[in-house]
Amino acid sequence: MEGILQFAPIIIMFVAMWFILIRPAQKRQKATVAMQNDLKRGDRVVTVGGLHGEVDAIEDAVVYLKVDDGTRLKFERQAIGRVEAI
Repeated sequence: MEGILQFAPIIIMFVAMWFILIRPAQKRQKATVAMQNDLKRGDRVVTVGGLHGEVDAIEDAVVYLKVDDGTRLKFERQAIGRVEAI
């Protein structure tokens, strides 16, 4: 019984770290993956590098963005950071 009580603070710290750090990060990651999978043509997006553009075409792992006067850039789907509200 004393052995379990000695490890109780470590177990409590692990559980607290799980709820404070790990779980919210997993939720954010799932939301980001869902957003990247739900992209559609015409969405206004911002890449992780800060480039603003409009989705022109989508392939399996690649997204083509229209950025200025018909300029098309090719990005990996994971490079899309967020979708802007219209």
